[in-house]
Amino acid sequence: MFNPKHPPQNLEEIRALLAELPEVDQEAQAAVAQREPTLTKPAGSLGRLEGFSLWLAGWQATSRPRMSRPRVTVFAGSHGVVAQGVSAFPASVNQQMVENFINGGAAINQICKSVDAELRVMEVALEIPTNDFSHEPAMDDEGCAEAMAFGMSAIEKGLDLFVPGEMGIGNTTSAAAISHALYGGNAADWTGRGTGIDDTTLDRKTRVVGDAIILHKNQMHDGLDVLRCVGGREIAAMAGAIIAARFARVPILLDGYVSCAAAAVLAAMRADALDHCLVGHVSAEPGHARLIEKLGKEALINFGMRLGEGSGAALAIPLLRAAAECHTGMATFEKAGIDGKEEA
Repeated sequence: MFNPKHPPQNLEEIRALLAELPEVDQEAQAAVAQREPTLTKPAGSLGRLEGFSLWLAGWQATSRPRMSRPRVTVFAGSHGVVAQGVSAFPASVNQQMVENFINGGAAINQICKSVDAELRVMEVALEIPTNDFSHEPAMDDEGCAEAMAFGMSAIEKGLDLFVPGEMGIGNTTSAAAISHALYGGNAADWTGRGTGIDDTTLDRKTRVVGDAIILHKNQMHDGLDVLRCVGGREIAAMAGAIIAARFARVPILLDGYVSCAAAAVLAAMRADALDHCLVGHVSAEPGHARLIEKLGKEALINFGMRLGEGSGAALAIPLLRAAAECHTGMATFEKAGIDGKEEA
């Protein structure tokens, strides 16, 4: 069983944790399902919001779903594959953007204020790039497990929702490589323009993704191997946070392409690994919509965003807050003195 005081030391221990994931709280969901028809509205009239309140209750393990303390955490990491010229920005932007987050100057700062969400920034050995996965695995076993354990430390009791965001120049290259490794197809199916690269750089990025999967094919036996070979430390940290949230009964709202790639390595390990996760938005990065479909999810919003940082998912937090407030705050027909639907 997961013990936050004794984090996993290697990927075998994380594999063992994945075999022990807790199930949804069926009693909490049954209580929500029983209360829902008594609320002062026609049955089903709130559409997907009713499903959200049921989902929140099951993964928060309460008959009264809540959204008073959502948190966005931006995990920041550095990618060695940037040396291959796959990004429009240099790696130095990583530290500069972290300082911008801390100083309150980034988009995610403004969005979190507007949706009343906490914001945290966690640097995942930011000063040390991962290995260039076009030549060798991005991380070794212990290094990948260490990054995942670091992400696990981001989950606290009392959170109502957790949004894993990221900052890492070059990380859409990792996301494309993870998706290509897990779901096949052509490298071009999964590789997009990221921060706005030109055609020449896109061709180079696509080639790097395709060649990397060929290079590491014999080492990638499961999702965690894929993460180790072509992922990044901030991606590993997000995957770790998703696991820890399951044990802590904290629902997850996934963000864009990189966030969903982190989740995908877990879905490859067991089919129900992401049952406590929803997808907040569809990124303009073309591989993201394809990845969401592979994960069997449906995003809450589609605003054509591709910023990362947890920004798209953060914008969807009010939808979940509305779902929780409607279920817990609405009067019942009996309490409001309103006649219910007549039986035929």
